[in-house]
Amino acid sequence: QVQLVESGGGLVQPGGSLRLSCAASGSSVGIAAMGWYRQAPGKQREWVASISSSGGSTNYADSVKGRFTISRDNAKNTVHLQMNSLKSEDTAVYYCYLNGRVSTYWGQGTQVTVSS
Repeated sequence: QVQLVESGGGLVQPGGSLRLSCAASGSSVGIAAMGWYRQAPGKQREWVASISSSGGSTNYADSVKGRFTISRDNAKNTVHLQMNSLKSEDTAVYYCYLNGRVSTYWGQGTQVTVSS
């Protein structure tokens, strides 16, 4: 069984930065692709970024490209999302996910609010 725990969310002013972390536990987390989704109030869940099992390949939604950076530390079974130049439209609950061999696992989510 895989468990994912996000942290690092909070309230930040427009133009500010936050760093989200996702700690994974369970079998085979080090060989699984991982990433982030987000869901704003009243909207569908939106894919944000993903990273390959080795960390050598990353992908981003157009809406965050150039502002967000995803990285991972397989020694610590942790994935990070560095978010810079935050905008009000980035306000959402951010969810970490892991693509397991037979299932996709999700964290409980962490709230990010961008507001002055």
